[in-house]
Amino acid sequence: MTTAIAHAPVVLDIAGTTLTPADRRRLKHPLTGGLILFARNWQDRRQLTALTAAIKDVRPDVLVCVDHEGGRVQRFRTDGFTHLPPMRDLGTLWMQDALRATNAATAAGHVLGAELRACGVDLSFTPVLDLDHGPSTVIGDRAFHRDARVVAMLAKSLMHGLLRAGMANCGKHFPGHGFVAADSHTEIPVDRRWLKVILADDARPYEWLSTSLASVMPAHVVYPKVDHRPAGFSDRWLKDILRSQLGFTGAVFSDDLSMAGARKVDGVELQYAEAGALALSAGCDLVLLCNQSLDGGSAVDALLDGLDDAAQRGLWSPDPDSEARRLALLPQAPPLGWDDLMHDAAYQHALESLP
Repeated sequence: MTTAIAHAPVVLDIAGTTLTPADRRRLKHPLTGGLILFARNWQDRRQLTALTAAIKDVRPDVLVCVDHEGGRVQRFRTDGFTHLPPMRDLGTLWMQDALRATNAATAAGHVLGAELRACGVDLSFTPVLDLDHGPSTVIGDRAFHRDARVVAMLAKSLMHGLLRAGMANCGKHFPGHGFVAADSHTEIPVDRRWLKVILADDARPYEWLSTSLASVMPAHVVYPKVDHRPAGFSDRWLKDILRSQLGFTGAVFSDDLSMAGARKVDGVELQYAEAGALALSAGCDLVLLCNQSLDGGSAVDALLDGLDDAAQRGLWSPDPDSEARRLALLPQAPPLGWDDLMHDAAYQHALESLP
């Protein structure tokens, strides 16, 4: 295992509510840069706060992440956590009162970020920038609206709320997952539209928010008129379009490498380390591997050791710029503790402003 790599691109997970010796060993691996939490890692606020503190004791620089959007994608729902609305509710409110909707979106971001930060979580993978075309059940009410302009305005408002809580943001799923019906968790969706059409519609929020987005997660979707590889493995999408054409300068996360949409590239079933190296070479700064710690974590170890070996063989190159982008996602100030948060006037007003 090398110790010379100045790039920690792997975001892994853990099985339970406390760290095991194997979890601690993996956190200490020089390629580990983040940890993603799930509902199985939650018991109550005291346990979650103790868990995140234990993670930081092992690796102070590790990025503690979660998918916590509101609606049906919210990992922590009890012991004081606010039940946040699905983002479609904010889009519905926009059609009635646009300015009230932007204020409510900022309130949602503030509440979401402040409650997570109070328990030691650094980053939530939000906002969803996919457009609500209708057929996608995996996106559905997670999307703000069908209109890219409304999505951009509400997402920017939500990101302002996150910023007030001291949290960065992650726009997903670039360049857009809302047009296809297939779920990339179980199959490989294919969007056969032309690049011009996608850039004029689904990808517009990424252009309009290019100076506001701190990170982006590409879709495990194939757009064959642009590239034969899914967006998260495509340097055409990530380097040429996202970075060069749209001017994005933040971090790029792969979506979960264990999803069906990530396991087959160029018609070949990839091992996790092969998929990780391909995503990093294509332009991702970090790669996620989720739900592979449940059977002892052999797949997590295979990814860490395989990526290490792939770097030594020149299959991907550790990038100091990627590491700087990862570190920039860490909160810059300590959070309010939960008791102090309950007495914080701005947080209380945000609660009152939710739709």
